[in-house]
Amino acid sequence: MRAVVQRVSEARVVVGGETVGAIDKPGLLVLLGATHTDTPALAEKLAGKIWGLRILAEERSCSEVGAPLLVVSQFTLYADTRKGRRPSWSQAAPGEVAEPLVEHFCTTLRGLGAHVETGRFGAHMDVSLVNDGPVTLVMEV
Repeated sequence: MRAVVQRVSEARVVVGGETVGAIDKPGLLVLLGATHTDTPALAEKLAGKIWGLRILAEERSCSEVGAPLLVVSQFTLYADTRKGRRPSWSQAAPGEVAEPLVEHFCTTLRGLGAHVETGRFGAHMDVSLVNDGPVTLVMEV
């Protein structure tokens, strides 16, 4: 799995004019992608790592301060742009594989005590955020 993690002051996901997920206080926006070889165990490992990641104010983690997370599925994180001008999506897991992994990632975070908001899998989403810092990390397991 691959994640782009951004420390945010606030973030929101809108689908068709409706807000489907939002955090209105400091936390993390997690753009999450899955590939063909990902497993529930990898989703759990990444969730735990992000939950304990010490990138909030005063080098604290979401787990320490109870900060919320907004998780948005994003298959484009597995774009292959090495050849030509049109990205290939062949490394991105198909929806029937990726959606359960994204759900498992969120369920794992909730099981750890996290407040998790989400986008809508497979939908065209408008994502807005206030990047705090800016702090942006790319993570893989």
